[in-house]
Amino acid sequence: MTSTPPLPPENVFDWLDAEGERRAEAGLSRRMWLRPAQHTELDLAGDDYLGLARDKRVAGAAAAAALRWGAGSTGSRLVTGTTELHAELEHELARFCGAQAALVFSSGFTANLGAVTALSGSEAAIVTDKAVHASLAEGCRLSRGDIAAVAHSTPSAIQHALATRRKPRALVVTESVFSVDGTLAPLGELAGICRAHSAALVVDDAHGFGVLGEGGRGAVHAAGLSSEPDVVTTMTLSNALGSQGGAVVGPRRVIRHLVDTARSFVFDASLAPASAAAALTALQVLKAEPELPAKVINNAGNLAMELKSAGLRVELPEAAVISVQAPTPESATVWAEACAEQGIQVGFSRPPSAPDGVARLRLTARADLSEADIDRAAKVIAATAPR
Repeated sequence: MTSTPPLPPENVFDWLDAEGERRAEAGLSRRMWLRPAQHTELDLAGDDYLGLARDKRVAGAAAAAALRWGAGSTGSRLVTGTTELHAELEHELARFCGAQAALVFSSGFTANLGAVTALSGSEAAIVTDKAVHASLAEGCRLSRGDIAAVAHSTPSAIQHALATRRKPRALVVTESVFSVDGTLAPLGELAGICRAHSAALVVDDAHGFGVLGEGGRGAVHAAGLSSEPDVVTTMTLSNALGSQGGAVVGPRRVIRHLVDTARSFVFDASLAPASAAAALTALQVLKAEPELPAKVINNAGNLAMELKSAGLRVELPEAAVISVQAPTPESATVWAEACAEQGIQVGFSRPPSAPDGVARLRLTARADLSEADIDRAAKVIAATAPR
């Protein structure tokens, strides 16, 4: 039996170059770019829906907390302790959403990982929409449960998967507002299906919280599900609250279970005190200015209407995310770059990141956009569209 001769050390990662060339040929290469502290581009790519990331009240609270508590958390909250900021933020999030309790994570990604893995396991069947965010998909993959990924926004497929499962426990996983195309999940219908089949429902409300529902309480609250004993909500603090971190909100016994078993909480350094303070202050701003979510929805609708009038393929949004279809993955990249050259920063999504296989510009509205901002953005996006 002959063994494969060892590669020289400098050749061990040669396969990375071949993979990179394949991605480049398919138009799927990614690049990072330097963003100045003060920039003049109009940002329609980020998820700062309420325009609070640069709000002086929010940034000031973060600065004050960093001076008092330090730049970092120094470790897991179970090891180095929690701060009053974390405890207050969890209390206020739960109360605002109408749930029993909340738990703050270091990011929205780790919140989703923690919730899905800790609430599933080898004795569970997980039914997930194919279009869910990568963090939910990774949680499913790591769950050790039976996974059924069903067609996007198809409740009948979820019902069939639950009815034919082979595991005693079940978990349905969805986003409230899908982050790529901006469509809304039928949460009320899904909750009814889950209850009929003794399944729990986990909803990622990252793009609904702060935008939808009474005073921005989110899509889960708007559906009347935030206090239900079989519904768990996850969210990010980096979107509407303009900070950093994530949270899980739901029944108290779920939160207790996560503290004991969610590995992305137990073994992760906790959210920095500055981020907790920023999120807490942003939540206070949202409560004091409940008109902000309506401004987001209005601006998203106006921008979409202008783009549609210009002949672009765009669906009228139900929240803050606007999807504008591009002909090819390559044209989406070129289109976004052309917009940036004219001072409009837009996002774009291409397969495989776009689970529906559609290449698109992904635009996001903010509460602080002016009519002039919307008009300018629409003109630039239409003028640079691929022909």
